[in-house]
Amino acid sequence: MCDKITVGPAGYMPKSAPSMGVELAPEGKALLYGNIVEEEEAMRDAAKALLTRENPTIFPGPQILWDWKEDVAEKAAAILELAAEIPSCKIIPMPDYRPKYPKIDVKAEINPNHPNLTILDNKIKAAIFVGVHCHYANLTLRMIRAGTDCYTIALCAHMGHEEAMASIRDLHASDVRKFKDILIEERNKLGIEWTPTMPPANPSLEKEDHSTLTAADYGEYRSLLMSRKGEHVAEVE
Repeated sequence: MCDKITVGPAGYMPKSAPSMGVELAPEGKALLYGNIVEEEEAMRDAAKALLTRENPTIFPGPQILWDWKEDVAEKAAAILELAAEIPSCKIIPMPDYRPKYPKIDVKAEINPNHPNLTILDNKIKAAIFVGVHCHYANLTLRMIRAGTDCYTIALCAHMGHEEAMASIRDLHASDVRKFKDILIEERNKLGIEWTPTMPPANPSLEKEDHSTLTAADYGEYRSLLMSRKGEHVAEVE
């Protein structure tokens, strides 16, 4: 069985994974280097990459950063548990896909239109993408494969991603915790001693003071915060 999707750099305009015959894994399976395998096999290979390659980093997207759906908070908590078990892991959140021009802080942010800049600047050799909308993830993963030597792992709530080296589909909190347990097993096999430690705070996040905010500060979104005429708001979050 020949590997179709491998760690790059694959070149300026590499062939897309589907054009090379890579198909999405069926339910209960995963993708590893473009081949359909058992989920555990993909998780073990991904775990080894996170433990042995430099500067492992997790890139959480909007679908896991915002508590918009019933199972998201538990899944996000599981991702933090996973991060704590990966030695020297960092988290670089991707809450907003809009390009930030003319410049972004590549140490702390990722622009999905130029993801290779953040990967290269931080010398990231293994990365997890989770909670990223599929159309952005496919584009981002392909650009990373094109221009970097980063091993990419896609943890997807839907059908997975052909462009990642390892892709797990139908992700729930239980799957993240299974991945965490496998990673701990592989870490012990490698003899790596590590005390679970949360990643450092993101340096791009400014200290927030909400005490002086008014509805006017929210611009076009203020109508979502202000009660309508005759409406009585009994509870707020």
